[in-house]
Amino acid sequence: MTTTIAPPRPTTPPPPRRRRKRAGGPAGGSGRDAWLLVLPALIPIVIFSVYPLVQGILLGFTDARAGYNLPINVNGIDNYSKLASNTLFWNSFGIGLLWAFSVTILQFLASLGLALLLNLNLRLRWLARTLALVPWAMPPVIIAIMWRLMLNPGYGPINQGLRALGLPGDINWLGNASIALPAVIVVGVWAGMPQTTITLLAGLQSVPAELHEAAAIDGASAWRRFWHVTLPALRPVIVAITTLDLIWNFNSFALVFVLTAGGPGGTTMLPMLFAYNEAFRYGNFGYAAAMGNVMVVVIAVFLFLYLRGQMRSRNA
Repeated sequence: MTTTIAPPRPTTPPPPRRRRKRAGGPAGGSGRDAWLLVLPALIPIVIFSVYPLVQGILLGFTDARAGYNLPINVNGIDNYSKLASNTLFWNSFGIGLLWAFSVTILQFLASLGLALLLNLNLRLRWLARTLALVPWAMPPVIIAIMWRLMLNPGYGPINQGLRALGLPGDINWLGNASIALPAVIVVGVWAGMPQTTITLLAGLQSVPAELHEAAAIDGASAWRRFWHVTLPALRPVIVAITTLDLIWNFNSFALVFVLTAGGPGGTTMLPMLFAYNEAFRYGNFGYAAAMGNVMVVVIAVFLFLYLRGQMRSRNA
């Protein structure tokens, strides 16, 4: 009996392993190509923003003063120890917070009302929207000069209008310590309304009309539709624009500097103005940089709240 051995079955070689393409391969461009594209935009930011910021932070730990060829020594936290007992700075810091929150809140309320009005189907709506952008196109210095003329106690049109109505028309709006800050806040609200209005208007136009129609069919009044439909839909926009407005207003310098320069009697002395005077009037660069570092910390807190609000709105 003979046994036959079956020939071995031909084995097919395994298919060649495909090389996994890197993310951002030839179709999307390599990481190096992406950096080359972003680099022209990053270079000005690093030179004009990041580098001065780092230099300012480091300067806050030195005794730098104005003068030719003066030595600069590192003094650690001496500037901050001195700053902790500077009641004038902390008073200006409180004024700055009051200014920033007051302008931001009033600006939001006025801008929301104007955005709701511009969102209606009115005649010449395009003209109203164009006029709403006028303050945005004006530099802060020009706005401040214009309002100084309007608030002039002698020939300003505001006092002239009050006199025409039989009311007291000799009010020194920017020279009276009790009303200077409210007057400056009104100017800040007017100057910052355009960008807030346009942002809220864009948010209103993104709200689906079907939501309002469904609420109206259910018998909801205009106020209830606004409260339960419009505002919840605008929440991400509101969080973003109010936080950014708060940061911009806290950093405000040119508007208040031209209007009052911090007067009268320091009632409008914002922390930016206080640090400016310390640096360029008294020549204490290191001490002024320490004040700036404190304000950087406050702005970083505002940015953290803004980013957290953005993440929450995306996850909602």
